[in-house]
Amino acid sequence: MTSSLRADLVELTSRLVAIDSINPSLVRGGAGESEAAAFVVAWARDAGLDATLLEATPSRPSALVHARGGGGSRTLLLCAHLDTVGVEGMSDPHTPRLAGDRLYGRGAYDMKAGLAAALVACREAAALGLAGDVIVAAVADEEYASLGVQEALAAVSADAAIVTEPTELELVVAHKGFVWAELEVAGRAAHGSRPHLGVDAIVKAGPILTALGELDELLGGWEHPLLGRASVHASLIEGGSELSSYPSRCTVSIERRTLPGETQEDVESELEALLDECRATDPQLHATRRTLLVREPFELSPDAEIVEIVSAAASEVLGAPPAIVGASFWADTAFIAGAGIPTVMLGPGGEGAHAAEEWVSVPDVEAVTRTLTAVAERFCA
Repeated sequence: MTSSLRADLVELTSRLVAIDSINPSLVRGGAGESEAAAFVVAWARDAGLDATLLEATPSRPSALVHARGGGGSRTLLLCAHLDTVGVEGMSDPHTPRLAGDRLYGRGAYDMKAGLAAALVACREAAALGLAGDVIVAAVADEEYASLGVQEALAAVSADAAIVTEPTELELVVAHKGFVWAELEVAGRAAHGSRPHLGVDAIVKAGPILTALGELDELLGGWEHPLLGRASVHASLIEGGSELSSYPSRCTVSIERRTLPGETQEDVESELEALLDECRATDPQLHATRRTLLVREPFELSPDAEIVEIVSAAASEVLGAPPAIVGASFWADTAFIAGAGIPTVMLGPGGEGAHAAEEWVSVPDVEAVTRTLTAVAERFCA
């Protein structure tokens, strides 16, 4: 790689930041990934790489970039997402700004710099004449329902993968999952002046909220060595229609963060048992449960080959082995690992994911790019 690598990365990240790719499932009227995906395909083809668009969901495309090897070796998948969250409270969010070693703008940290690192590493790997393939999946919709990574996994296969989410140059081998659910309590609507006719669904939900707090304390009794404790919290509560009426319903929306080994069925049984205990105390309690969305936790043994290869490559670039850690956030990693592909996360440092000021460390982006290229050289030789 040449001394212009950092300049290349700043230019590519800046061009990606300048493209509005706000996820429309999160923000009504969001631009989506179409322009960003088309840009990635054009950049890749200009760099001599194969590139295609995937668009099973209209207006929600992902891009696949392919550095084809000579054959007879393994395939490395690099994955990054195209979409960003909203820009409320930001000034000129899509105008990239370089200040010292920091590049500012929406998506710079989460995670267009990680995408730029993957693309440039793929370009550099293509020039090495490797036997194996390097693929970059630039996917849509990670911030909401992960449509893109699921479509990409149906189109490609790989022997190992690296997701370039921002990890502060730490090597991530585990993250939590989550279950979103609703607990709905039924009451009886009546005018506030007729208490003998009304049943207050919000008051009836009180014991459920207390039980959720007790469950959260119980979950804190054991901690995963890399991820800490599991948890549950009441995220939203909704009920009632006006001050002078008894509310006929109350809905408590909850999030249950899960650890490796915990399943959707485990959580659903746990919540049903919680409701049963509340019903036993109040036989007049009418409550139902509904699961909204499930995302699995992820864990890979620190002894896995891809962990050892990434750690060795990063050590050469950084001058010291990266910390092997668990991540507090969920990522598309879980889908890739669920497809049977050994997967880790490694990405740059910075600040401001989902915040009003966002920046990424340019030296970190360069270090990640060099590490990814070195991993490809070893893994796909």
